[in-house]
Formats: sequence, C-alpha cells, structure tokens
Amino acid sequence: MVLIADSGSTKTHWVSVDAQVERHCTTEGLNPLFADDETFAVACNRAKADVLPEGSAVVEAVFFYGAGCAQELSRQRVRHLLEKGFGCGRVAVESDLLGACRAACGTTEGLVGILGTGSNLCHYDGQAIVRKRMSTGFILGDEGSGNHIGRRLLKDYLEDRMPQELSAMFHDAYKKEKADFIDCLYRRPNPNRFLASLVPFAAQHRHDSYIQDVLARCFVAFFEQLDYFGNSMSLPLHLVGGVALEFEKELRAIAKQRGVVVGVMVESPVAGLVRYHKG
Repeated sequence: MVLIADSGSTKTHWVSVDAQVERHCTTEGLNPLFADDETFAVACNRAKADVLPEGSAVVEAVFFYGAGCAQELSRQRVRHLLEKGFGCGRVAVESDLLGACRAACGTTEGLVGILGTGSNLCHYDGQAIVRKRMSTGFILGDEGSGNHIGRRLLKDYLEDRMPQELSAMFHDAYKKEKADFIDCLYRRPNPNRFLASLVPFAAQHRHDSYIQDVLARCFVAFFEQLDYFGNSMSLPLHLVGGVALEFEKELRAIAKQRGVVVGVMVESPVAGLVRYHKG
C-alpha cells in the first residue's frame, strides 16, 4: 500500500494505491508554514479512515508533495509528523513544485508552473528542478495566483476603484463590511486562503471588462516571470492548479500573445503522480 499526497495551502488530496485499486480523499491544506502539529494529526487520521482499506492498515510508503516544503527544515518537520501519523518509516517529502513537474512532465524536460492559491515556476530537466524562481509568498509574489487575483479585487473594492455595480455585487456575494474584510486579512489565520476565496467572484463575472482587466494584469505578471529562464523559454509550459484550469482560456490567449507554447494544463497533479510512482 502506497500513499500519495498533493498538499497546497487550501487542501490536501490523498490517494492510496494498492495493486489496481485507488482510493481518494481530501483534507485541509498542510502547508507547514501555516499548519500546526494538531492539524497534521487530524488530517492523517482522516486520511487513514477514508483511503485505507478496512483491516489493512499497513502503509509501505508515503510520498508527500507540499506547498511550503521547499526548505529542508520544513521537509524534516513534515516527514516526522507523517511518520508519526501513519506509523511508516519510508516517507518522502518534496515540494509541490516537484510534484507538479513529475505529474505534468514525467521524465520529459519542460517549464512547469503552479497556479493555485499561490504560484511558482521552474525549469525541469526530466529528473530534477534545475532552475526556479524564488517564491516570495503571498505578500510579495505569487503572481497570477488565486491570492493575487483576490488581492487585486479586494484592494479595488476597499479603495472604491471597483465599478459601482460590481462593488454592490461583491458586497452581496460575501456579506461583509469593509472592516470585516480587513479583519479577515490581518487578524485571522491563513490570509492567503482568504484572498484566494474571492476568486469565484472573478470567475462568475469573467465577461465584465473590469474583471477581464484584473485577470489580464495578474496573468501577464505571471508570464513575465518566464523571462528569468532565458533560452529555456522555448520549452513548453505546463500549468497545474485550480486557477490554471478555471482560467485556461484566458491563460492560453495571453500565452499565445507572448509566444509561449502551453502544454498540459490540469487542476490536480494527483493522477500524474500516481502514474509516475507506478513507473
């Protein structure tokens, strides 16, 4: 029995693989920068209950790909918590970016980006990440991501720059006063998730010219990060994440304008990771 997990800041997708049988479940996001030990324990217990066959509790290996797991100190902490949670001595913890690469490219070279709650970009040579943009997080970076789109929407709403009709709909959609939005952003946990939770409004009103402009600015900022990779920009760009799939049409249009060849575009890397680990 092998357990594979793709974990972002918002949710964790678990799949157990036993022969040809796969069982899936979703728990809270387990970004070690935000999630405490108790959150990990609860998620492990939930995963065991939902994806492990009754009466067969032996987990031979856990492959965990997570946001916030790029640094060794974070990986060590997550590895310890998963070993404890599943009683398994073989636990591999890697970044969500490497997971996206293995899922989208397998053993083929390419550029790979994540567009979900946060964002990231790298050059993958078919075995390892050979170059990547430094991730500066939801305050300084995450261009094109859910929290970037949410940040633009919220700033314009709070500063009365959102068109009046849309502003009224935004207020009706979230049932919050301006002070409540500020409270969610600065006084409550996981502000990146909160900002990303505003993306459905953009998706619902995507044909409005103001929303189109917000999306274009955010996605152009994401594609501008490709300049970092120089000659490697001729490689196809594969995108993984909920924002990538939701706004596939908009992203492909901007990519075409900028001469970027877009390859695979999927919401979740889990199916690709299952293929990768089955070999």
